[in-house]
Amino acid sequence: MAAVGTIAAMGPLPAMGTLPPLPTLGVPGVPELKPLTRYEAMRLGPGWSHSCHAMLYAPNPGMLFGRIPLRYAVLMQMRFDGLLGFPGGFVDRRYWSLEDGLNRVLGLGLGCVRLTEADYLCSHLTEGPHRVVAHFYARQLTLEELHTIEISAVHSRDHGMEVMGMVRVPLYTQKDRMGGLPNFLANSFVGTAKFQLLFALKILNMVPEEKLAEAVAATQRPKKSPLDHAGGAAGHHHKAGNELAKAGNELGERAEHPGMVHAGAEQQLVGLEGQVLAEQLVGAELEQGADALVEHAVADVME
Repeated sequence: MAAVGTIAAMGPLPAMGTLPPLPTLGVPGVPELKPLTRYEAMRLGPGWSHSCHAMLYAPNPGMLFGRIPLRYAVLMQMRFDGLLGFPGGFVDRRYWSLEDGLNRVLGLGLGCVRLTEADYLCSHLTEGPHRVVAHFYARQLTLEELHTIEISAVHSRDHGMEVMGMVRVPLYTQKDRMGGLPNFLANSFVGTAKFQLLFALKILNMVPEEKLAEAVAATQRPKKSPLDHAGGAAGHHHKAGNELAKAGNELGERAEHPGMVHAGAEQQLVGLEGQVLAEQLVGAELEQGADALVEHAVADVME
């Protein structure tokens, strides 16, 4: 089922006051882009550039680890510049319609999909010094059709050149509140791609708005890896090692004078050796257990 272009105004512009308000993203922490109708976008002068991108997605009944619902498979691309984005590109309106230009670019990157005006979702004015209006399309496919596109993309002309590969967006959030969508959103996106992803997930009711807000908020909190604890333990037994060396020097100085070596100094040295050994064992256990801790966290999901 194609995405319904409910916010596109076709034909003559209706009288003022009759247009429904255009939807906004409304997610804290994500700057809003100015929405405009397709009709308004087509009336922009020749000084404006038009970019067209598409989100291909499919319902996914799969369960990660047997208990985490995947909900949907959503395709994005890893680009040549290391940024995530959607398939598409700029369209020269002097020679192409929006859809013809988009399909031409999709053929280079995917090879086997064509979108129509019925797949149009929204348009937004981009931020920055360049006068660009970003048009976004969305097409719902079956999971089998989506997988066929993923296979076709590997054999497309741009694979390994402008496109490094297709990726699926994780739409779940794990119990640690970072695994899944929050970690994905912490990546770097090109242009309006991150905004368009969140906008489409909200408008198409693929992820509840409050879950989107939580995922965005999670990316703004500092993360602390379990390996940090192992690093702290390493610092502790390094300090204990310094203390052991200091005690050894003191014992050596006392040994130069007969009768000054006493049982207390020997007990101090033995005690420090035991402390260093114990803390080295703790540090080793933390380092060995870090991977297991991460794997355990991956297996959990926040309902």
